Amino acid sequence: MLRFLLRRLLTIVPTVILASMIIFALQQLLPGDPAIAMSGEEKDPEVIAFIRAKYHLNEPLPIRYGYWIGGVLTGDMGVSIRLQEPVARLIVSKLPVTLQLAVMAMIIALLIGVPMGVISAVNNGTPVDYAANAVALWGLSTPNFWLGIMLILLFSVQLGWLPASGYVPPTENLAENLRAMILPAFVLGNSIAAVMMRHTRAAMLQVLASDYVRTAHAKGLPPTTVIIRHCLRNAAVPVITLGALEFGQLLSGALLTEQVFSVPGFGKLMVDAVFNRDYAVVQGVVLCTATTYILLNLLADIAYFLVNPKLRRP
Repeated sequence: MLRFLLRRLLTIVPTVILASMIIFALQQLLPGDPAIAMSGEEKDPEVIAFIRAKYHLNEPLPIRYGYWIGGVLTGDMGVSIRLQEPVARLIVSKLPVTLQLAVMAMIIALLIGVPMGVISAVNNGTPVDYAANAVALWGLSTPNFWLGIMLILLFSVQLGWLPASGYVPPTENLAENLRAMILPAFVLGNSIAAVMMRHTRAAMLQVLASDYVRTAHAKGLPPTTVIIRHCLRNAAVPVITLGALEFGQLLSGALLTEQVFSVPGFGKLMVDAVFNRDYAVVQGVVLCTATTYILLNLLADIAYFLVNPKLRRP
């Protein structure tokens, strides 16, 4: 286990460095001049020259990357052009919002997708299986922005049960916070639940056809015990991989969903930064997202060892 983790950590470091180089290089391809954007409406040549010198914009690309990555390693990701705030502070302020939304969406997805996948696999070829697949197909084919608008019309406009948009920090009012976050969390969890259901069903069908499962049934073990202890545990490995990737995608920011519900998370921060050519914010958010994906893959590998005993063999 320790040797495996050390090998994975040795691959993570160059992967993060390569990702940061790609992010910085692609950022330079975006249209517009940061110095002109920061100089204001008058665009004074002296101000533009000062900005270029201050942010090393006249230096070659490798030199600029060195300045940027050196600042990142010390916690300095630059300053937002539009908000005039440090990028690191903006990311830290938006992270709890996106993290809460991602956790709630994943809980909804797991509570819906995994049981549906198990029930569908156990009842393979029956009307229950067809109904579960139909629900999963609906979840996969329904656009998040359309579902969000429909839920707002139903629960906010027609019934008046939930707020249509906005965000209340949980430290101020936990009940209002949950009321404001439940709709966007369900919209995101709905699409992930459909994917979870399909993967869980496929993995369960493969495990149910295994010899050791037939042996367990022949020994007279209760069906529930066989399904939970023998089938679901072995079928969980691909589901863990999928869950880690989907959770990383949620942490990167659900652009459309956060825009529809006016949730001030990573997605809205990214959209505003792109429209305002706030390059430092874009670089910081994308780098944070890429690092999160890599770390979540490491956590998924650790979970494999805890779930599947075969992987712990030398």
